[in-house]
Amino acid sequence: MSTIEFTNKFDLLTSSLMAFAYNLTRNDDDAKDLYQDTAFRALKNKDKFRPGTNFKAWSFTIMKNIFINNYRKKMKRNTVIDTTDNMYYINSGRNTISNLGSQNIMMQELEGMIESLEDNIKTPFMMHYIGYKYQEISDKLKLPLGTIKSRIFFARQELKSKINKQYGNLNMAMS
Repeated sequence: MSTIEFTNKFDLLTSSLMAFAYNLTRNDDDAKDLYQDTAFRALKNKDKFRPGTNFKAWSFTIMKNIFINNYRKKMKRNTVIDTTDNMYYINSGRNTISNLGSQNIMMQELEGMIESLEDNIKTPFMMHYIGYKYQEISDKLKLPLGTIKSRIFFARQELKSKINKQYGNLNMAMS
């Protein structure tokens, strides 16, 4: 593919790439910078593009990878390492003892919430939690695969609801 053909193909993707860049960065200037970096990297590596493959996906992958790399650099830059001696506890004159009591209580409450689930959704949920694959659960319980998936989904939803009632919205990512 010639440079002119490559550039024309890339120009057709400009609006889509800009929208994707803005979606990633949520900032006009950063989106423009990301687009510019993507265009540069794509033109620089045009010889690595294989004709017959998806040009749009190739371009979007370049943009996504640039964004991820920049994000990682930014996070490393913002990391502060304090090398000063921490003399607070030595000078405090108090001994602190920590235990896991609050975590243990929360785990007991969560286990109680799981136990309160109906058996038809609790059993597949617990099997999945233990490590069984969906198909293995389906085979053992002699139920269709879709039924198993939906019951596990409903168990998660019900547990989310119970957790929100008990603890408020903890922004837990339950998957």
